[in-house]
Amino acid sequence: MSVLEMKVPSPGESISEVEIAQWLVSDGDYVEKDQAIAEVDSDKATLELPAEESGIITLKAGEGDVVKVGQVVCLIDTSAERPAGSAPKVAEVKEEVKAAPVAAAAPAAAAPSPDPVKKDTYAAGTPSVAASKIMAENNISANKLNGTGKDGRITKQDVVAAMAGGFSAADAQGWGGTREQSREKMSMLRRKVAERLVSVKNETAMLTTFNEVDMKPIMDLRAKYKDAFAKHHEVNLGFMSFFTKAVTEALNIFPAVNGQIDGNEMIFHNYADIGIAVSSPKGLMVPVVRNAEQMSLAEIEREIKRLAIKARDGKITPDDMANGTFTITNGGVFGSMLSTPIINPPQSAILGMHNIVERPVAINGQVEIRPIMYVALSYDHRIIDGKESVGFLVKVKEMLENPERMLFGSKDPHAVLLGL
Repeated sequence: MSVLEMKVPSPGESISEVEIAQWLVSDGDYVEKDQAIAEVDSDKATLELPAEESGIITLKAGEGDVVKVGQVVCLIDTSAERPAGSAPKVAEVKEEVKAAPVAAAAPAAAAPSPDPVKKDTYAAGTPSVAASKIMAENNISANKLNGTGKDGRITKQDVVAAMAGGFSAADAQGWGGTREQSREKMSMLRRKVAERLVSVKNETAMLTTFNEVDMKPIMDLRAKYKDAFAKHHEVNLGFMSFFTKAVTEALNIFPAVNGQIDGNEMIFHNYADIGIAVSSPKGLMVPVVRNAEQMSLAEIEREIKRLAIKARDGKITPDDMANGTFTITNGGVFGSMLSTPIINPPQSAILGMHNIVERPVAINGQVEIRPIMYVALSYDHRIIDGKESVGFLVKVKEMLENPERMLFGSKDPHAVLLGL
């Protein structure tokens, strides 16, 4: 018998340990080379662990275990033959979940199984760790589900299937509170996020300044050119590219907002690596658009789309999220009217976008209804003065309300801005 010891690879520089978030296979399964067998959490991202060879797998760590980089987490008997009539099921399950109407709200799916290491016997109706997460996110009670896993355990696929099929009118009468409590261990990523957020509050002189943006010029521009833009560039025209472009121009005028503190020194960047906060099944991720100051709107849209897909599919890497100089976060997609975003260290500022609401405003002495967005800039007062923070936000507002200001000397500024 030839046995391969699979060790935890290094996800990136300075990462010494990871957490087994979920096994995608069961003890004794036959796995194919390069098949995803586990999801592992580092303090920066969630990554898939692929099988290094084909064979029968023996698991040596349980879900939730923290393991060192280089530690053996499973064995693969490479001399074993695949059982007749069997085939890898992970890819098939993933495709089924992607096709389900609720797939966008759920983590990348895989065939769940009871913990193969701890050999516990689960009572009927007990959800797996992965199923519990989806149930909590969507306020689904266990008594509304039928478990098809071992000993009647509720699997992730049970939850996804129930959500895809819908619930009866009786199920919609309430969320079925039972006075029960449950505990779930925080993932390594969530623990690190919590640690960083607390440190920001304790170690920076964080203030927030606000303004409002009349979105009508941008909305009119999108309405006029969105079809031509999509056809020409093969990507949709969204608000984020306009905000990113406006931010990079404002950062050039107010370089301290693009800087950071390192001990007793201030570091200023002659480039703009913009972190764009995106929602993923594992929580908020902030992949970075490199050298955004050199990009056109179409290039920004394509890069944001590429990074967002990687985050959604659990493919984002620590390198994708490292070394940003400024961050933009859009709470408006979730309905937020106003917030005070927290700085993403070691950066010194973050721009918060919010929802667009029609409001009465004074235009040339007349009251008009305009689509207004409130924007917020949180900044570290140790490096950024109030004058700079306010000036930066005003400059962003001016460019968004007058998109042609992002380009100068153009005979047809809108068309040139859109690359048409």
